[in-house]
Amino acid sequence: MLRFVLELFAIVSLGLWGFLAWPLPWNILIGIGAPVIAILLWALFRSPKAVLHVDAFVKAIVEVVVMGSAAFAWWDLGQPVVAIVFAVVATVSGVVNGRREFA
Repeated sequence: MLRFVLELFAIVSLGLWGFLAWPLPWNILIGIGAPVIAILLWALFRSPKAVLHVDAFVKAIVEVVVMGSAAFAWWDLGQPVVAIVFAVVATVSGVVNGRREFA
């Protein structure tokens, strides 16, 4: 459940960053494009019903890219506390889930 909430938070974070951090007309393009790319990456490689079945290393890279991008987005928006807390929670969740996948 936590992983799903983290994924949703990351997608919403990327959308907010796109709309708030960029001037017109780029904010519309990035505000829609960044979450779409994150959703596409997650659906293709990381979701439980992923379209492409890859090894755990690729799954970890995709997760780091999506979650790291969301943390960077909060940092860029001038919210370092939110960025650090999100990064720590996402990292702990990723490590716990990764250990469970290998067990």
